[in-house]
Amino acid sequence: MKNAYKIASILALIIGVMSVFAGSKVLLDIDSKNYTVHNWLVTYNVIFGFISIITAYFIWTKHKLTKKGILFILASHILLLLYLIFFDKNVASESIYAMVFRVSIWTTISFIITINFKNLTK
Repeated sequence: MKNAYKIASILALIIGVMSVFAGSKVLLDIDSKNYTVHNWLVTYNVIFGFISIITAYFIWTKHKLTKKGILFILASHILLLLYLIFFDKNVASESIYAMVFRVSIWTTISFIITINFKNLTK
């Protein structure tokens, strides 16, 4: 599919920008939530938002680090999701739903890139 990398890149960019903006608003006390917020989790989301934006650029340019960036983000999100589900009894359900959403998006991106990997040139 000719536009597969662009679609994957746009998905990565959108989720990255969403994470940076939403997380920054919470960290800067611009936005407050009606549930327990773990600052370390919000910080993680902001950091990975920036990493997602960089990876979106890698995907768009078909950079040689594309697959490594995607794998790093997806593996980190999956491991954190497992931690939240099994070991953090104080986490808000909204945080788990948000992480499930991130894992779903990055799984989709990974699938798009994997089936189109032969076109990775740089």
